[in-house]
Amino acid sequence: MKLWEKGIPTDKQIEHFTVGNDRELDLVLAKYDALGSIAHAKMLDQIGLLTQEETTSLVDALNEIIADVVIGNFEIEDSFEDVHSKIEYLLTVKLGDAGKKIHTARSRNDQVLVDVHLYLKDELKALKEQVKTLFDLLMESAEKHQNVLLPGYTHLQIAMPSSFGMWFSAYAESFIDDVTMLNAALKIVDQNPLGSAAGYGSSFPINRTFTTQELGFETLKFNAVAAQMSRGKAEKTVAFAMASVAGTLSKFAMDVCLYMSQNFDFIGLPAHLTTGSSIMPHKKNPDVFELIRGKCNKIQALPYEITLITNNLPSGYHRDLQLLKEGLFPALQNLKACLDIAIFSVKDITVKDNILKDKKYDYLFTVDTLNEMVVAGIPFRDAYKAVAEQLEAGTYQSPKETKHTHEGSINNLCLDAIKDKMKAAL
Repeated sequence: MKLWEKGIPTDKQIEHFTVGNDRELDLVLAKYDALGSIAHAKMLDQIGLLTQEETTSLVDALNEIIADVVIGNFEIEDSFEDVHSKIEYLLTVKLGDAGKKIHTARSRNDQVLVDVHLYLKDELKALKEQVKTLFDLLMESAEKHQNVLLPGYTHLQIAMPSSFGMWFSAYAESFIDDVTMLNAALKIVDQNPLGSAAGYGSSFPINRTFTTQELGFETLKFNAVAAQMSRGKAEKTVAFAMASVAGTLSKFAMDVCLYMSQNFDFIGLPAHLTTGSSIMPHKKNPDVFELIRGKCNKIQALPYEITLITNNLPSGYHRDLQLLKEGLFPALQNLKACLDIAIFSVKDITVKDNILKDKKYDYLFTVDTLNEMVVAGIPFRDAYKAVAEQLEAGTYQSPKETKHTHEGSINNLCLDAIKDKMKAAL
């Protein structure tokens, strides 16, 4: 069954090519398609296009479908083109003419739009919750290890003193920026497109404000053409927000892999978070974090994939837009999986004490020495030259302690302020 079926058979090769893997991808939309149909049926009742009895029977049947979806008892067989045709078929078989009326005053175009918007709203909220959980764990580690010094690097060369408190809380605060991006994406998708039909509205006297309130959208996408143009724009905005989260997570994973290597030896991972080698018995590989890095790097390519699909399309619906689900839906699940495994793993990272006993880290404190000389009255450039001469002569004596006082420095991490900042962002 197809929603556009006219009794004229479709070539099987054309059907296979145009449907693709839409049935599998549409399974995640089934609940939202039913929810959208419930709101639509209630609205049709309100404007007199459905009777109260028809509406009640449709709402009951749709709630039964949602229950089946929740327990995993819903499928889209090969005889159906998509989730919309399967649900309409179930309603028609069960309710007869009432089921045939459900598509009144809407198109498959605004139907999939509302499904995707509702789905993305839930996924973005779930991502925000995961990011907050990881943020909390990073902040706990920052507080626990805030006084353990760590070498800071620039250009992969020894630079200035850092600390584990600074390292953990740096990533925590970076995730606040990502929450801001998720909020922006949530603002974009929290607009009701239902009622835009095929992109030019409807001659029926529908009530779009009613469905907006019924579905819990913050507002509606007023212009019907603009609503249709949100297909692609919403997905791209979400993809950029996901890429922001993935970028922070990927960089953190890279640090873990680097810091765990024997050449750095700043941190350790317990055996259950590592894997071995088939021929080297000593190996303890950080495969979990390598896969987080790789998966998150793939996710960072997603906005550009969506851009290339959509950037030269004129207004109105085009079948190209169907392809957006292929990249976006699996990427959402991959990002959630990466956040889950990071949450599972971060709490078990162990930090090494006394890293700075190694002589090569004496140079970390040259800036601190220089600054003390300036405070004592020596001009900055003269102090810089004097420390450089000590280094060249091999006479430099490292203080191996820090006295940093400004906000966000080693000895003043402002952890409470960072927590308040995240609270405000959420």
